[in-house]
Amino acid sequence: MSAFRKLKALALGQNTDVDLTSVQLAAADIPISDAPCRACADPCDVGHDEYPKFDVDMETEMLGSVKPYARQIVISTGKSDWVREVTDAKGTLAAYVNELSSSGRPPKDKDPSKRPKDGGAHGSHVVGVFDSSNLAKNRRVTILNGSHRTVSADHATDSVLVFPDYRLVTEVARTHDGAEQLWTHAVSPSLELYEVPAGSTPVRSWIIPYSCVILLCSHKRRDNRCAIAAPKLEHALTLSLERQGWEVHTQVDDSTMHEPSLEDLPGTADEKHAALRQQLQGVDAGNAEHKRALILYCSHIGGHKYAGNVIINTPRGVSVWYGRVTPHEVDAIVRETIIGGRILPSLLRGGMNLCHPGRKTLNDW
Repeated sequence: MSAFRKLKALALGQNTDVDLTSVQLAAADIPISDAPCRACADPCDVGHDEYPKFDVDMETEMLGSVKPYARQIVISTGKSDWVREVTDAKGTLAAYVNELSSSGRPPKDKDPSKRPKDGGAHGSHVVGVFDSSNLAKNRRVTILNGSHRTVSADHATDSVLVFPDYRLVTEVARTHDGAEQLWTHAVSPSLELYEVPAGSTPVRSWIIPYSCVILLCSHKRRDNRCAIAAPKLEHALTLSLERQGWEVHTQVDDSTMHEPSLEDLPGTADEKHAALRQQLQGVDAGNAEHKRALILYCSHIGGHKYAGNVIINTPRGVSVWYGRVTPHEVDAIVRETIIGGRILPSLLRGGMNLCHPGRKTLNDW
C-alpha cells in the first residue's frame, strides 16, 4: 500500500520533500521551526503512548489537504462520536446551519484547473493556507460537533465556538431560527473578522477564555483511526502542557461569562472594537499570566488517512492543521507551535492566517 501511494505521489508531481516545503512556507512569510518533530528515539525510549498498528498515509503530500473555508464552528454536544455525517442529523443545529451555509455556497467548479489554489494572503501561494482578509472569497463554513457541553444559561440551547474569530456563542436554539441568529450574528462570511456583534438578538458571545483551543478528530463512525488516536493525543498534550506550567481543560470554563458579553460592551464602535481586541490579547499565551488550554474532541475534519488530526486555534485568529501526529511529536508541537508560534513543516496540512510578514512568530500581534 505504501509503495503504491509513493508511486502515485510521484506520478502526480507531489512535493514530498520537507526541505522544499520549508522553503515554500518561509517564502510566504509563514514562521517555521527547524526543530525535529520527534525528540525520542525510534522505537521510543521515553514511554510515550503508542498507537496500535493502523494504516496511515505517510507517502503522499499532506500540505494542501485542507479545503478552502472562511469560518469553522464547533457545536456543543457532550459526545466524542456522532452519526457519520453530522449535518444530516435532522433536528440538530449542525443540520440547520448547514442549510444556511449550503444556500450561500458558490457552485463547485468541476475543472480542477479553475479552482483557487491559494489563500490569497500577502501574495501567498501555499495550497491549503487561507487568510481572513476576504472571508467572503472562500465562503465555506465548516460545521463540526464537539465534545464540550453547553454553557448556555438555558441548557436546552447550544454553545458554539467560532473560529478564527475565537468566540464562544451561547443561547443558540436548536431550531432554524436559532441557526439563523447564529449565522447572521457570528458565522456568515459577510461578517468581518472580529466584528463587534450587535445586541439585538437572543444569542450572546464572549471571547474564548483560553490561550489556545486544540481540536482532536475522534469521529469513530467516520474512521476508527481518529477514534484511536484522539484519546492518546489528549493524554500526551495534557502532560506536555502541564510540564510547561499550563492548565488544561476538556470542558469550557463558564466563570468568565459573569462579565458583560461582547454585545453589551459600552462605548462607540471604535471603543468596542478596541475592548474586544484587548480581551483577545489578554488571553493570548504571550500576555496571559495564567495560561490555559482547552482540548476538545470533534467530528470529521477531513483527511482521516492522515490520523491523528489536530487543529490548534489561537486568539490571534491562527488555525494550524496538523496531520500524522502521534504522541511522539506532541512535545515538539507544544514547544515549537503552541508556545513558540512556529510551524513544523513536516506535519502541516494547511491552516488559517499563517502568513505573518515582518514578525518572527505566529503569536506576535
